[in-house]
Formats: sequence, C-alpha cells, structure tokens
Amino acid sequence: MSSDPFRLEGRRVRASFDAAADGYDAVAVIQAEVRARLLERLELFRLEPRRILDAGCGTGHGARALLRHYRGAGLVALDLAPGMLAQARRRRPWLRRLDTVCADAAAVPLADGSVDLVFSNLMLQWCNQPDAVFAEFRRVLRPGGLLLFTTFGPDTLKELRAAWSAADGHTHVSRFIDMHDLGDALVRAGLAEPVMDVEHLTLTYTNLRELMRDLKTMGAGNATGGRNRGLTGRRRLAAAEARYETLRRDGRLPATWEVVYGHAWAPAAAPGAGPAEDGTVTIPLANIGRRER
Repeated sequence: MSSDPFRLEGRRVRASFDAAADGYDAVAVIQAEVRARLLERLELFRLEPRRILDAGCGTGHGARALLRHYRGAGLVALDLAPGMLAQARRRRPWLRRLDTVCADAAAVPLADGSVDLVFSNLMLQWCNQPDAVFAEFRRVLRPGGLLLFTTFGPDTLKELRAAWSAADGHTHVSRFIDMHDLGDALVRAGLAEPVMDVEHLTLTYTNLRELMRDLKTMGAGNATGGRNRGLTGRRRLAAAEARYETLRRDGRLPATWEVVYGHAWAPAAAPGAGPAEDGTVTIPLANIGRRER
C-alpha cells in the first residue's frame, strides 16, 4: 500500500464514475464548459485526422463534436468506467458503430502510431502517473500527430481544501499538478513543442453540502488514499461549513476550478530516422517549426 495520502485508488475512481453515469450530464457543468473551450482550440490547427482517440470520453459529447468537426474520421472512445461507456452508447446510439474501449489511459490498447489526434478533456487529474499517460499518448500518435488536453491545476477547489483542513487531518481534495510540471512531463515523454496555459473559472453554491453533492453526483468524490474511511461526524462537517462560510459573497459560496490547457506534437519522423539505443529520437532542425498552425 502506498504511503502517499494523495494517491488515487483506481478501483474507487472507476466505481465512482460507474455510479455517476446516469446523472453525470445534469451536473457536469464545468466539464461541459471546458470541453467547449477545448474544442474551440481545434481551429488553431490545420488537421485532417484519419483516426482520433478521445481519452476519457465520458458520456460521448466530445466524441460527437469531434466527428462533426472532422467528417469521415474514425474515432476510438476510451474511458476507465464501463458505466460511462454504456451511457454513451445508450444516449448516442451511433457510438455503437465506433470503437469504444474500456481501459486505463496509462495502458491504451491501441497499436503504435495508429492515431493522428489524441483529445482528452479533464481526464488526466484522475491518473496517478501523468508521465505514463503521456508516454502512451506519444506511443499511439503517428509522427506529426497532435495531443490536445485539459486537466485541473493546484488551485482547483482550494476553498474546499481549506475548509476541510480546519476540520480534520484527512485528505478531502485531490492533489492537482502544476502546469509547468505537466509541461516537463510532456517533454520527458518525447512529445515536441509543448504549449501550456491556464485559466480560472468559478462556480457558486448555496452551501457546502450542495457542492459536495454535485461532486459526488458527477463521480468526482474523494478517491485519495488518505481519506476518512468512516462516517464524517457532525462536528467535523460543521467545522468545515463554518470555515467555508467566511468566503460567502453576495449570498453564495465560491468554488474555484483552475483549468490547465496543453498541447504537444509527436515528432515528425525524418526519412530513415529511428530511435537510438537509449530510446531518444533525433529530429533534423530543418523539420522543426514548419507546421501550419
């Protein structure tokens, strides 16, 4: 067992999203907004992908938008939770004609160099090892393929984290990775020209319990190893509520979401070039910076 209290328990993550599948779309406001903003960024790139991987496809909204944007492309919809994939197939019957895969993003069951675009909206924060996920994305991308993703940064739910810190010593909010560290991980994975940026969005709630209920309904409950394994007592909940109340403005409580956007490219293969013995790939300087954006 890991001694890291913030390490996510994969089985709990999967079970939470399985349980949330039916009601997910009704409460996943932040996910829908960020997905729309990420899809808008596709306009920055001149792409004609033949095959797309939607990693962390959820209930299929992103897959539908991607196929509308890239008519004629094939698409693989991947998610860790079978309940989410079942919901996607039920609500979007046309997905049954596509490849739907239940798998961990750190072990993508696709061939090397088999996709032109990896699209991933708010999935990476549920993975313990971003390096392993990026390495898989690098592996399945064809030379010159694009990775476009979002995840949450360290300021996400900072108010909730502070409120619970006043109540007990357990972990209540996941540890989110800084944008710069994610950029470094992209480079370590062998992806080229990484670009990262961040924005902060704020939702407001009537009270703490409403926020916690929404998080649970969307499958984003506490899956950290250091969480309280028993029932949350009234005294601790009251202490957290009292701390959160100090932030009330105009009758509402804020919840911050730090949204990290990133993209990077699979290096274009030079004629006759291959990986060195240590796994590195050499790219001629003349091949860098030519891509139309």
